[in-house]
Amino acid sequence: MPEPVASFAEILALLPELPGPDLESATKAAAREAQLTKPAGALGRLEEISGWMATWQGAHPARINRPRVAVFAANHGIAARGVSAFPAAVTAQMVQNFVSGGAAVNQLCTAFDAELRVYEMALEKPTADFAAGPAMDEGECARAIAYGMMAVEPGIDLLCLGEMGIANTTSASAICIGLFGGTAEDWVGPGTGVAGEAMARKKAAVDLAARLHFAEKRKPLDVLARAGGFELAAIAGAILAARLARVPVLLDGFACTVAGAVVQALDPRGLDHCQVAHMSAEPGHRRLLERLGRKPLFDFGMRLGEASGAALAIAVVRGALACHNGMATFADAGVAGKD
Repeated sequence: MPEPVASFAEILALLPELPGPDLESATKAAAREAQLTKPAGALGRLEEISGWMATWQGAHPARINRPRVAVFAANHGIAARGVSAFPAAVTAQMVQNFVSGGAAVNQLCTAFDAELRVYEMALEKPTADFAAGPAMDEGECARAIAYGMMAVEPGIDLLCLGEMGIANTTSASAICIGLFGGTAEDWVGPGTGVAGEAMARKKAAVDLAARLHFAEKRKPLDVLARAGGFELAAIAGAILAARLARVPVLLDGFACTVAGAVVQALDPRGLDHCQVAHMSAEPGHRRLLERLGRKPLFDFGMRLGEASGAALAIAVVRGALACHNGMATFADAGVAGKD
C-alpha cells in the first residue's frame, strides 16, 4: 500500500502508477470462454464479467475467496439547510444499525459470504456547508482519500463500495455540476424521499453552490473538495488503492458512482477495474452513467445506498465465475463444436 497522502499533488503522483489490464490473463479467459459448452455469447454479460475479473485480478482463473463490502459514513454540513427527509443524526444511528447487524447490507453480506467493514468518519464533525464555502480544504479532502485507501488490505479479491451520509445526494448532485455542467434541475433527485418545499430547498442549495464554486471550470479534486463529503473522498481513495492492488471493484448507486466519476475525470481509464452494480432510482444516476459510458449490471429500482446494490452484485459475479471456471469445454464433454 502507498503511504498516506496529505495533498492533492501526492494523489496525482499516484496516477502514473495505476496498472493497466493484464492482457495475458484476459487472453486466457477469452480462449477458455470460446471452448465452453454453449453458443458463443449465450451467457451475455456473464461472459464479460468473468473476463473482466481475470483481467483486473491479473490471474486466470479468477476467484472470489475474500470479498469485502466497505461502507464509508460521514456527515454533511449542507444537511442543516433541510435538504434531506431525515436529520443528520440518522447517519450515526444507521452506523449503529450496521454494527448491530440490522441493516439490509448485513443480510446481503451474510447471504453472499462477504466481509462487511463500516468506516465511521468523524460523524461529530461534518463537512462545512458547501453552499456557503468549500466543504473541505485540500488537507481534509486528501486525508479522507488516504483513509479510504486503507480499506484495501492484502488478500481482498473483490471490493464492494458504498456510503452512508444524510444529504450526500445533495453533495453528489453538486459534484456532477462541477464535473459535467448543468443545473440543479438536471442532477437533483429525491434522495431519501424529499418532495415539495424540501425538494425546492435542495435544488436551491445546489444551484447556490454551483454559482459559488463552479462559475469557472475546476480541476476534479478541487470539485470534490468544494462540494464533496468525507465519505465520497474516501470512496475515491478506495478506488485508487484497489487499482494499485489489482482488486476489481463493484460500485453502488448514485453517490458512490459520483466518487468514481472524480477518479475517471483524473484518468479516463481510472474506472476500468470497476463495474457499476446497479442503476439507482435516483434520476441523476442514469444521466451520470451516460456521461461515464457505463452500463450497470442490473436495475432493480433500488435507492437505499449502504452498498446494498454492490453487495447484491457479488452473486452475479460469483455466478459468472462459476460458469466460466466450472463448465465443461466441448472437448471435455465430447460435444461437437460449431463448424
